[in-house]
Amino acid sequence: MRLGMIIDTRRCYGCLGCVVACKSANATPPGDFRTKVKIAERGVFPNAVQTFLPTLCNHCENAPCVRVCPSGASYRDADGVVRVDADKCIHCQMCVNACPYDARTFLSDPEPSYWKEEGFGQDEYEKYRYKERPYNTPDKCDFCVDRRAQGLQPACVATCAGRARIFGDLDDPNSEIAKMYKEYNPQPLNPDLNTKPRVFYITDPKNCPEELMVGHKGKAKEVKPNGGKHK
Repeated sequence: MRLGMIIDTRRCYGCLGCVVACKSANATPPGDFRTKVKIAERGVFPNAVQTFLPTLCNHCENAPCVRVCPSGASYRDADGVVRVDADKCIHCQMCVNACPYDARTFLSDPEPSYWKEEGFGQDEYEKYRYKERPYNTPDKCDFCVDRRAQGLQPACVATCAGRARIFGDLDDPNSEIAKMYKEYNPQPLNPDLNTKPRVFYITDPKNCPEELMVGHKGKAKEVKPNGGKHK
């Protein structure tokens, strides 16, 4: 099995449903987003255009984060999904710095005062304190491993109203993702890095601003729901 994802940017209209669903499914703490959406604008009214680029861990076959990890905490499982073993992590953050896609965050335990400022009561504080996984370790997308164990799609895929995300086994010729890959020949972000990502994109060069084109090295503005606040 070779799990992967295709994102059809032509279908994405920036609703941020994927961002919210991911955050809810994984109970990530304030400021931590496993999936993000970048936005670019071009043109002037009434001919202005917005284009969106969802991003997440690319689950690279040649993952820099795995290569630099001195403890073996970052690894690729049997399905090719890049994961983190918190028990082996020595908190060096080398993997966070090595990721060329900015797909990892380092979870520092916020002070209780932070949660209070965010509007959390004591019960919510205990719920969202991320007890099921220790702080001071890297956090990243794992293609919703817990949901997949229940036979469910990753949260971002299940909630995508535009069906811009297709997830499945790239090695199964009868799977939807394998058929789309064959038909559209989607491309990964920055293929020149030779990281061999498992996340691929379909983009329309006629309507997509340069900063959101696959392979472009520039940066676009990142959009977060509710200004990035966890409420």
